[in-house]
Amino acid sequence: MEFKTTKPLILASASPRRKELLSLIGVPFEVKTMEVDENSIYGGSPSELVCNIAMEKGMAVAERNQHAIVISADTMVFIDDEPLGKPQSAEMAKRYLRRLSGRTHTVITGVAIYFEDICSVFFEKTKVTFYQLSDEWIDSYVASGDCFDKAGGYGIQTAGALMVEHINGDYNNVVGLPVAELYRELKNLQLIEWKSAGARHDH
Repeated sequence: MEFKTTKPLILASASPRRKELLSLIGVPFEVKTMEVDENSIYGGSPSELVCNIAMEKGMAVAERNQHAIVISADTMVFIDDEPLGKPQSAEMAKRYLRRLSGRTHTVITGVAIYFEDICSVFFEKTKVTFYQLSDEWIDSYVASGDCFDKAGGYGIQTAGALMVEHINGDYNNVVGLPVAELYRELKNLQLIEWKSAGARHDH
C-alpha cells in the first residue's frame, strides 16, 4: 500500500508514539513543534478541550509552513469528566492510578489538520477499563518511570497494558493518534491519494 499526500506533511508533535503511528500511513513527513501553554486553554466539554489544545499546537506551525499539511493532536484521559494529564510527580501518578483502579475511563484525542487556510478538526473516544490495582502494583509501576510523559499516568503500549481489563474503541487512540480515522479524514479532504492511479480501493 503506497499513498502520497498532495502537499508536504508535517506532524506538529514531538511524541515518539504519534510519530510511529503516523508512519503507518506510509507517507513521508517532518516533525516540527511549537511550545503551547496547555493550561491556559479552555474547553466547554472534554472533547472540546482536546480539540482546542490540538488546534493551538498546530496553529503556530501551520502559520510558518503554509506550503504544507500540518497535523497536530492532543490526548487526554478523563474520569468523571475530569481531565488527568501528564503527572508532574510520582505522588500525582499514584493518585491518578488509584482513581483509575477498577473503573472505566475515557481517552479522547483531538486532531487538527491544517491546509491552505482551512482547519479541519475531529476527535476520537475510547473507553478503557482497569483491573483493581493493589498499592504494591501502583508503587512498582510508578517506580519504573513508565507513568511519566503519558496522559493519565500510564502507557497502554508498555507495561501499563497489564492494568487493562478491556477497551472499547480504537487502541491507537489510547496510544496517542487515531490513525485509521486520520487517514479517512485526509482522504475525505482529498489530501491523500494512492500512488498508483490504476489501483484504487475504497476502505
